[in-house]
Amino acid sequence: MKKITLSFFLLILFVTQIAMAQMIETVHPIPKESKVTFGFFEGTVIAGYVDKGGFLNFTGPNVSLTSGKSKLLLGMLPSLRFKEDKSQVKNSFVMPTLGMGLTYSYKKLALQIPLYYNAKTSTADGKWNVGIGVGIKLK
Repeated sequence: MKKITLSFFLLILFVTQIAMAQMIETVHPIPKESKVTFGFFEGTVIAGYVDKGGFLNFTGPNVSLTSGKSKLLLGMLPSLRFKEDKSQVKNSFVMPTLGMGLTYSYKKLALQIPLYYNAKTSTADGKWNVGIGVGIKLK
C-alpha cells in the first residue's frame, strides 16, 4: 500500500511539473531573431541636454533593429529646443528644430545620443552639437 501511494504521489508530482513547464513556455516565448524595420513614429519621448540648453523630442522617421525587448534606431528627431539666447538680439527661448540621432530602448526606458546643427552666424561658424537624453517609450 505504501508503494502504491508513493508511486501515485510521484506520478502526480511529475505530471504537474510537465504541465507547469508547458504553461511557462507559452507565457514566455523564446525571443525571435533580430529584424530591421523602417518606421515613421516609434512613440518615444526624450528629454535631454545639448549645447548649453535642453530639448524635448519625439522619434520620427527611422531605421530600427529589434532584438527581443531591445530596439536600436537611427533616425530623424523632430524637437523643441529650450535655450536662452545671451546675445543682444535674442532668439525665442523655445525653437522647433530637426535633429538626427541614435536611440536605444529596452522595454519602456530609452537612451539617446542626438545631433543638432547650429547654423552659421556673423560671430560663429556652423557646427554639429552632440547631446544626451533619457526618455520613455509610450507604445
